[in-house]
Amino acid sequence: MSGGSGGKKKLSKAERLRLQKEEEERKLIEEEEARLRAEQEEAERLEKERIVREERERLEAKDQERRGTELAELHSLEENFLSARQWKADYRAHAKWEHYMQCDGSPDPAVPQEINTFMSLWQENKNEDIEFVIKKGNQVLNLIEKLNFLLLDTPPNELMEKVIIQYQESILELQSLLHQKYNEATEHLLKKASTFADSDSGNMDVVIKDKNITFCIWGNLKKNPRFKNHMFCDAENGFDLPKTVATSDVAVRILHTHYDHISPLQLIPKLHLKVQAPESKPELTVLYDMKEEKEEEQKSGEDSSLVIEKESDGRKSAISFKDSTKIDPGENEKLEEESDKKLENVSTISGVQVAPLQVATEEKEEEIIGENVVDLHQFTPVGGVYLIDALKLPPQAKQIKGWTMVELLDVGLETYPYPPESEETEDATYPRIGVILRLLDSVIFFEEPVVARWDSAGKQWRTDGISDIKYKMKEKQISFEMAAFYTITLIQDAHLNMPYQSWELRPNGTDELLFTVVTAFAEVQMQIKGNQCMLSSVMVDGSEQLSHLTGKWTSLIDLIIALKKAGVNIFPSDYSYKYVCVNKKVSEHLKTDAVKDEDWSLYMFNGQRAQRLRISETSEAFSEDLAENTEFHSTLYHLIKDFASEEAIEKVKKASCLFIDAISQLLIATRVLTYS
Repeated sequence: MSGGSGGKKKLSKAERLRLQKEEEERKLIEEEEARLRAEQEEAERLEKERIVREERERLEAKDQERRGTELAELHSLEENFLSARQWKADYRAHAKWEHYMQCDGSPDPAVPQEINTFMSLWQENKNEDIEFVIKKGNQVLNLIEKLNFLLLDTPPNELMEKVIIQYQESILELQSLLHQKYNEATEHLLKKASTFADSDSGNMDVVIKDKNITFCIWGNLKKNPRFKNHMFCDAENGFDLPKTVATSDVAVRILHTHYDHISPLQLIPKLHLKVQAPESKPELTVLYDMKEEKEEEQKSGEDSSLVIEKESDGRKSAISFKDSTKIDPGENEKLEEESDKKLENVSTISGVQVAPLQVATEEKEEEIIGENVVDLHQFTPVGGVYLIDALKLPPQAKQIKGWTMVELLDVGLETYPYPPESEETEDATYPRIGVILRLLDSVIFFEEPVVARWDSAGKQWRTDGISDIKYKMKEKQISFEMAAFYTITLIQDAHLNMPYQSWELRPNGTDELLFTVVTAFAEVQMQIKGNQCMLSSVMVDGSEQLSHLTGKWTSLIDLIIALKKAGVNIFPSDYSYKYVCVNKKVSEHLKTDAVKDEDWSLYMFNGQRAQRLRISETSEAFSEDLAENTEFHSTLYHLIKDFASEEAIEKVKKASCLFIDAISQLLIATRVLTYS
């Protein structure tokens, strides 16, 4: 059978050579085209880089040319802060004069002679009843608040270290005297415990409630073990005693101070300042490291250490001032010279020139926090302090043949020891004391708080010795057991509202705006008008909270203190960056309606240069590429000025110095640019 005629025709040798040559020529052409294309792309890339580089160099040169002008304009803006600072200094002087002219007998807490006289006179008064001490105590707490306000409100350059020591010594002495008076009044009350006997149990039951204190005391007059537990109905505080205590001459006091007089006072100031000699006007230059991940408490000067300790109801509070920088004078001079060269690149905060990234400080050694010890940099006491004491019940008056007889003991207020202090029973196990506490309505607990006890020896809050904690947060009640009679506080994470989910500054009119911070737990709104602040609302789970604070105009410092005391902490400390994951990231707003998403812009300021970025909040990756038709500027203000309308700039220029200063202080306190 012959092969099919459709078989493939075999190519000749010449044909194969021709095809091979054509293939080689085609490859050579493709390679040449690829080479030319690569050369063209490389040339285009180099040309693009050249254009970008030249444009950047042009913008940098333009930025350098106008830096002098911008710096002069910056100095002009700083006049607002200097004017505000002078106004506040005049206001403090006027307030001092007004106090002097009132002649109402109340001391000026800033004058040592007056505060010492006040304390000495009260110290001499004896046998005061508890109602009088509580009333007098409100005056003492007002003096303490004034001293705290002076410490926070006075500019650092005007607050000498000896003045800080004087104020904080006065605070500790006032706290100590007040709680000494509470003890004296308690002793005076216990001597006539039988006159306060309850008709049902026959035991003493007294509750006194005031704006700053809740005083509960129970006296075991009948020693009936059936009444070993007791609830102060008016205060909703209670206890459950071991049987051995319930059959003894004992009194139980739950003294709830709505303020914290136990925790150590904070160190002030937090920035060590370098003041430059002024040429034509006073000007303060602060050098500090703005990098949050490297931020540490600044230390400078010669090695020195000063510790103040005062007894407060048998408990110690300590203030420590230490300068521990290990830099010799030569290095200091070098550091100052390097800093001075860079002062042209500044941002302005509160009339203070801040040169960023200038100070290379010796990092402070990490504090070693022992097991069960509360780190007060990370956590904060909220809701005041509960002093839960077992006291020896003094002899009571007896009626004999028409005479009232009482045994007088000159021993003062005595503590009932529990567990018993004995070497033989050192390792013995004793029944625990049950406690029920009512939380303050004026405080927000966003999470179940940690129960801590005060360790007077170590001057620290501890969590050991407390067990079987049960929470009823809706009823605002907490119960637990403790191994001995302790001073108790409730601890909350100081940073649970950080980082913020969002924030906004919304102008409402001339020298007036609304500041909103939204956190994972709450939405906080504050108004600023002139130099005054007002809490507008605190929304938690759709309901308004802290009505006792809202709607009242006050100073920013007082509002910050009140919010922190109420458990709403949106004010980072020097140590907050260690506990919060923070980001390093503005829209003109002339109307009252919300800003559209597309109207927002992203800006970057690295300490030397401000620039508008091409990326948006929704971009997948970060890029430093400039937005189109934008330039570099030495400050964020001058960058934003490029895109702002004349109307917006005019509103800025017409704003009062006190209003600008108040906004600046609020932004510094909340640090929304970092903690959002």
